[in-house]
Amino acid sequence: MLKDFAKLMTFLTVVREKSFSKASAKLGISQPAVTQQIKFIEDYLDTRVVERKKNGIKLTKEGEDLFRIAMKLEKSIQSSEKELLKIISKEFTFIVGASYAIGNYVLPSYLGQLKEKINNEVHIRVAFSEEIIDQLIDKKIDIALIESPVFKDGLIYREWEEDELVIFSNQPIPKQLRKEDMYKFDWICRDENSHTRKLTSEVFEEIGVECSGFSVIGVVASSTAIKETIMRSPKDAVRPVVSVISRHVISDEVEEGKLFEARIKNFKIKRKFYIAYSKERKHDAFIDNVVTYLLGLKL
Repeated sequence: MLKDFAKLMTFLTVVREKSFSKASAKLGISQPAVTQQIKFIEDYLDTRVVERKKNGIKLTKEGEDLFRIAMKLEKSIQSSEKELLKIISKEFTFIVGASYAIGNYVLPSYLGQLKEKINNEVHIRVAFSEEIIDQLIDKKIDIALIESPVFKDGLIYREWEEDELVIFSNQPIPKQLRKEDMYKFDWICRDENSHTRKLTSEVFEEIGVECSGFSVIGVVASSTAIKETIMRSPKDAVRPVVSVISRHVISDEVEEGKLFEARIKNFKIKRKFYIAYSKERKHDAFIDNVVTYLLGLKL
């Protein structure tokens, strides 16, 4: 008998991610552990359920049957979670620590659903990723949502969503930028210690763009400050004022035509959002419920 749902959850994640390595990152366990759990299922059922291919994975007929059964079990478990939490019947405030882009522009849309999910109040604390991780270690928050890979001992990290950084301005700019276009703008940059700046610099270097050749007119510390600076820049300037930011931060303004986003031709600047929590609480029902909810979101 499969004594817990964890192995079937691993199987579902492998199928959804179409990859053992991506499932490993999503689940926060090693790739050998993923392989071992799939082998356990196959040994128990005495049949192959997954075949590895060069371009991903393929389910066998038995694997497709198992996938349908596992999805039914998953739905049943999810529908029971709220009732289980009522049994625990705690009244407390669950505190989520989040870095700026996530805390100010992603999480607020889901706060009401999250409160309903755990049947308790949820508060958000926003700070830089490093500060959020320090607060998690000091037990000042229950869970951390970060946009920079700040890894420390004693914590469990789960890959959450993939974020894209875009170049934007308050003036219309080409949607696809060539290397030479990058030198035609005035730039607002993040401070030198910012992970966003480091990631962007690495990408620019990779495609042969020399940041030293940019016209930099300002340096600011947060995504909110960057957005506000660009929003207030002269709209009739000969050289558009631009910067790099998460697409989540400016999505409303882009939709309203107040800001304009662009990407480097044939290239995307991507990074990962991470969920982090204490190893001491890996069996905590509330942590598990919040993590499951967050991983199920499509941002």
